[in-house]
Amino acid sequence: MVNEPAHAPLLSLVVPVHGVEAYLYQCLESIRADIPAGETDAVELIAVDDASPDRCGEMLRSYAADRSGIRIVHLTRNVGLGLARNAGLDVATGRYVWFVDSDDWLPPGTVPAVLDRLRQHEPDVLLLDHLRVHEDGRREVDASSHLLRDVPGVVRLADRPQLLRVQHTAWNKVVRRSFLDELRLRFHAGWYEDIPFSHPLLIGAEKISVLDRVCYLYRRGRLGAITSTRSGRHFDAFDQYERLMDWVRRRNLDEQLHADLFELMVNHYLVVVGNDDRLHPHLRRAFFRRVTEHYRRYLPSGGYAAPGGVPGLKHRLVGRGDYLAYAALRQAHRVTGRLRAPRDGAPAADADTDPAGSPVGPPRAAEPAGVLTGQA
Repeated sequence: MVNEPAHAPLLSLVVPVHGVEAYLYQCLESIRADIPAGETDAVELIAVDDASPDRCGEMLRSYAADRSGIRIVHLTRNVGLGLARNAGLDVATGRYVWFVDSDDWLPPGTVPAVLDRLRQHEPDVLLLDHLRVHEDGRREVDASSHLLRDVPGVVRLADRPQLLRVQHTAWNKVVRRSFLDELRLRFHAGWYEDIPFSHPLLIGAEKISVLDRVCYLYRRGRLGAITSTRSGRHFDAFDQYERLMDWVRRRNLDEQLHADLFELMVNHYLVVVGNDDRLHPHLRRAFFRRVTEHYRRYLPSGGYAAPGGVPGLKHRLVGRGDYLAYAALRQAHRVTGRLRAPRDGAPAADADTDPAGSPVGPPRAAEPAGVLTGQA
């Protein structure tokens, strides 16, 4: 069921829905209640029922029955997050589109702030800040949020290359719809669907705007979230990075940008392979081998500036394909983390995970870093 709006809005919010009945109303209400009274024609909310096995479909029908500005798409079979987003995008009529996950929500004042910035800057991509909200209610600033500070007006990635290291998720970006069409970008099936979608947006954009305020509350630790699920489907990350690197190859990007993307890819893989919540121990060696394959396949011809310290050592072990040394280093690091945590509050080893499994943190370690080449 799709109800056409009377007027084309400025902003379409696409909300894919599957198995989130405990959180759905909070998400929808955080959007709808935030739309200013005089802006109802400027915003449309598109909820995509991805054949949800719980009461979500019924809840959506009930919610939209007596409320305007809400459009519901019901899929007859479960297609997954990426393709459900595409289904919403296919019927979106707004000049801009924003993908919001249905177990997350928006803080008050977000929608008017986004609308104001879109009108002021008319960007290709609007980057937003967020907080990570844990099940106990604790709110945490993301390690990449500082990269959004003090970005004046509109910029290109060449002006602010550190923006490539902001969380590479879909939900922290509001995108001009025609720009998506120009890049021919859509989501692919499988997990880690944001990888070949998010980076090309920033690379291709002529006008990037940054709204330096918390506009999104990301729910951490939910049962069923991919970052909390042990599964062989984490191997989907390799297919998604192959799509990204194929896009990079066809674009003939400069070597520095290629090197930055390569480092981010290896960092991301190391987050996944080292995380007990994602990979069962019997899958870790096979995943590490695939990481080494991609390292050797996509290593820039001029090398790249690897991080310093332990992260850089892990890069070198990946390049050599030395799983035994990596496993020993990982175990030693975890033991050290457990011994240190009660004393000084240091995070446990492998705690550097993020919502979509993307690498986060400062661009590089402050200590000297080496350039890794094919002889790593």
